[in-house]
Amino acid sequence: MKLERLYKEIINKGIEADVRSHKEIDAGLKKKKKVFDKLDKKGKEFFDPDDLFNPYSDTRILNGSLKADINSVIVGIDVEVGELLAMDRLNEKGKKIDLAIAHHPEGYAFAKFYEVMDLQADIFAKEGIPISACENLLGERKLQVARRVHAANHSRSVDVASLLNLNYLCMHTPCDNLANQFLKKQLNKAKPQSLEEVMDLLLTIPEYADAAKKNNAPMIAVGSKNSRCKNIHLEFTGGTEGPKQIYSKLSEQGVDTIVAMHQSEEHFKKCKEANINVIFASHIASDNIGINIMLDHLESKGKLKVFEFSGFKRFRRKSK
Repeated sequence: MKLERLYKEIINKGIEADVRSHKEIDAGLKKKKKVFDKLDKKGKEFFDPDDLFNPYSDTRILNGSLKADINSVIVGIDVEVGELLAMDRLNEKGKKIDLAIAHHPEGYAFAKFYEVMDLQADIFAKEGIPISACENLLGERKLQVARRVHAANHSRSVDVASLLNLNYLCMHTPCDNLANQFLKKQLNKAKPQSLEEVMDLLLTIPEYADAAKKNNAPMIAVGSKNSRCKNIHLEFTGGTEGPKQIYSKLSEQGVDTIVAMHQSEEHFKKCKEANINVIFASHIASDNIGINIMLDHLESKGKLKVFEFSGFKRFRRKSK
């Protein structure tokens, strides 16, 4: 499989699992095309061309040729300088790894990853919160994240990949969309009535069972095993945590439980104030779910050897 095709398969699979409809995503891409068309020559020089077909700013080819043949990949949650050096060393030992895949964004994908947060407005709106409130609260939160990210040294790992001539890609929100879709289906099918039942369900999923064996099991952060639940909201996609003010509004709409990959202390406290139960599903294990489902898809499109490192462990699911 060529690198370009692999990249586009990732994007398309992410769109397939998105909470937004294809029509809504296409409308967003068309808006970006209109913006691009109105730019002068200088403006177009600074426009990211991938924005015209890829709705996920945190998913990019970071280094390498589009025409590169990809027969083997090494996949990790965080692939930075150390991991790239490990890949290069493995290649020296004869492993012949064609591509490093990071889950968390790096390089210019990290520099503007907060743009994917827009999809959270649609997630909150599906809970019954007015779209105006969703967008206004989310807009301020995006600015906070943008200010934080702006100061980072974005190009460290990409520079190393370039020096070592390594193909390098990150796939974030497309995988998180898959994890969100997967767990939502599991919860809808099981219809748990208590936090204990949610916890039991999570531990039937191999990624969470594996994490539990490594002392990183899902945990109840607010509530107890006996706490009842009727309306569960997932915090699994959308780049990073949304506005902390959203929890009181979710509570008003009947949300009584949140299952999150992780939460900051501020977000945790706001959930507690809103009397919302919270389960931390385990960040890295949750990331693993989305990545594994994405790799299942990629392997269905062509032969692909997968190496594991940096917090990733391969679990295959039976094809339908």
